[in-house]
Amino acid sequence: MSADDQRIGLAGDLAARSDDELVALFIARPDLAAPPPQGSGVLGQRALSAASITLAGEDLDVLAVAVLEQLVRLSTPDSGVRTVLPVTSTAVVKALGKRADRADVLSRIDTLRRRALVWGGPKELMIGVHTPAALPWKALHLTGPLAGRPTGEIRALLDGLDEGQSELLGTLSRGPALGRTRDAAADADPARPIPRLIALGLLARVDEQTVELPPMVGQLLRGEAPIRADDLRRPAPEAATSRFSAADVEAAAGGEAIELLRHTTTVLRILGAAPAAILRSGALGVRELRRVAKAADLDPQRVGLIVELLSHARLIDSGLPDPPPPGDTGEQYFAPTGAADAWLHQGPDRQWSVLASAWLDMPRRPWQIGAPDRDGNALAALSADLFDAYAAVQRRTILETLAEAGPARAWEVTDLCEVLVWSHPRQMRRLTHRVVSETLREAREVGLVAHGCLTAVGRTALAPDRPTDDAALVTAMHKALPEPVDHFLTQADLTLMVPGPMTPELAEQVELVADLESGGAASVYRITEATVRRALDTGRGSSELISMLTTHSRTPVPQSLTYLIEDVARRHGQLRVGVASSFVRCEDPATLAAVLRSDVAGRLALRALAPTVAVAHAEVREVIEALRGAGFAPAGEDSSGALVDLRETGSRVGASRRPRQATPRRAAATEEQLQKVISRLRASDRAGAVSSTGTQGQPVRATDGGESATALIQLALRAGRRLLIGYVDSHGSASKHVVIPKTLGAGQLLAEEAGVDDPRQFWLHRMTSVELLDS
Repeated sequence: MSADDQRIGLAGDLAARSDDELVALFIARPDLAAPPPQGSGVLGQRALSAASITLAGEDLDVLAVAVLEQLVRLSTPDSGVRTVLPVTSTAVVKALGKRADRADVLSRIDTLRRRALVWGGPKELMIGVHTPAALPWKALHLTGPLAGRPTGEIRALLDGLDEGQSELLGTLSRGPALGRTRDAAADADPARPIPRLIALGLLARVDEQTVELPPMVGQLLRGEAPIRADDLRRPAPEAATSRFSAADVEAAAGGEAIELLRHTTTVLRILGAAPAAILRSGALGVRELRRVAKAADLDPQRVGLIVELLSHARLIDSGLPDPPPPGDTGEQYFAPTGAADAWLHQGPDRQWSVLASAWLDMPRRPWQIGAPDRDGNALAALSADLFDAYAAVQRRTILETLAEAGPARAWEVTDLCEVLVWSHPRQMRRLTHRVVSETLREAREVGLVAHGCLTAVGRTALAPDRPTDDAALVTAMHKALPEPVDHFLTQADLTLMVPGPMTPELAEQVELVADLESGGAASVYRITEATVRRALDTGRGSSELISMLTTHSRTPVPQSLTYLIEDVARRHGQLRVGVASSFVRCEDPATLAAVLRSDVAGRLALRALAPTVAVAHAEVREVIEALRGAGFAPAGEDSSGALVDLRETGSRVGASRRPRQATPRRAAATEEQLQKVISRLRASDRAGAVSSTGTQGQPVRATDGGESATALIQLALRAGRRLLIGYVDSHGSASKHVVIPKTLGAGQLLAEEAGVDDPRQFWLHRMTSVELLDS
């Protein structure tokens, strides 16, 4: 069958399909619907193109590939003539033998037929000349010499090779599987290495100058679980029954999320206090990453993941910080953006939603930070070298496959890799053991996987129809997170033990008066003289702090803690620092005299104006820090004498780009849009059928929508004749329609068209041709 015969045969098959079948075809192969095809002939030609067939083979599994290989082998004669013969489904089932179940083979044939890779009935299956483009490899490996051989036999063949042959195969396994050689021809010297490997089936001949390494051989050489050539059935690993219940899995995910949020908040505050310098390449250097990790008491790998998440969510960005860091040279830095302040004031469920969505959608691989690049240099965080457009798709593929194990069920990484490669053979070089294990580790740190199982939060995040507002995801995260507590346990060693995540209101008060000493499901905060002074600096009094502790503590507040707060409060604020550049005010002349006699007075250039007032040229914050370093306890005040909050808010940069919004992996057409495409396709088919016959003799035709077209339409109205109209819609898309005119007026034609329920309107100025047809 020639290429034209194939196009005509597939076009007839497509024209005979129902609207629902065509919708399914366009969903499976969206490239066929854009732009809308002008008739089944154009659709068939497009479906037979090599580029479209390659896209159609992206998600074929191993059994579908094996079925397609058999169709290619059985339909192509050994003579090498470029013709394609029909094949029966029975022949395909028989050729695959016991390696696959009959029902599964017939199901794959039906799948290939629905995707227009195969057409015809069970007794006459046809494929196109370019159909092999759907295969993940060039040669026919699942129907070749290794077909039916167990993995042990293939490994034994590899063990029996000499050093030169092993080195040759090893080179192909590490790089592209295709190799060019003069020994690939059928008449090559059989004693040479290439012909010997071809004879053993360890290499496959593509043409006289090209050979290809079979995928299962490459996998064995790389130490991966190979595709089984002797059994094409889907791997069915035994999902390990976790010793943890579903509730335990969700609780573990919530705990990981709480840790992630705490660490992320810490990193934001560190970068706000000391923005990170940018390398010339625009990345975050290893030295800066380690500095942040040391300040946060975290592993650099953990910090690398966090900064990548923050960057993708636009919570940090590069720019000129305001205020600039000490020793600023005018260079750009990585620092929090204004959006970070809004994120910090959100609830933990919404904070988690932002980070989890960023991880799922970002086209980068944080786990590669620190790994050597092609030149042997360590990959830096936020480096352009980490970009991979396929990363987000790969993440979802791995997690969606893990979801098949079931709720609270886990697979070993090796088993998961085996299922992934069987389901996506074209991606087997990407879905390695390391890629899968590192992806699962990051998913666990983000809270989408726990105890090796995909969580309910993970399943919600992977939902294909998840709305853009993430309401369902936030709800699922709220259920997974521990219930916030509004209390703590005050202990005799001046620590507060918080048995869970705190409510935002309580967290603000506790973090003001105490420093985190250890985090986790239960956090421990320590109160010191410095933390009490920090709380007093915000304008709170000792009675307010003691009242807060008494109200929220489930244990009695120790007397030692009360004495500490009252003692610090008694000394706090005796000295008042204002703006002169600054001034020092004290109700006790003796205290101010002690300050003026100290060494700090000389450094600050303090000058007494009165027994209770002195002024300095230094800024307010510098004066306060110097006095505290000398052992005094000053407080800041404004022009009215009220205490002011002197806490650092940190540097901020303006986001250079808008926050990224979660987008679907592929902009799929809706069913309503596809129905319009099909309606236009049917109209083009009808127009093509009548235009091939036309009217007897010379056709009566007008080539525009002017007076001649109007006269022709009026003639058709009087005579009750059909019209063939060439039309261009408002989007510039041309089409043809066979219609029965009903009324003409106001510059438009109202007509009935077969297959369309309601009358259609055609504007005269958009008509390109009007032809009168037989009645």
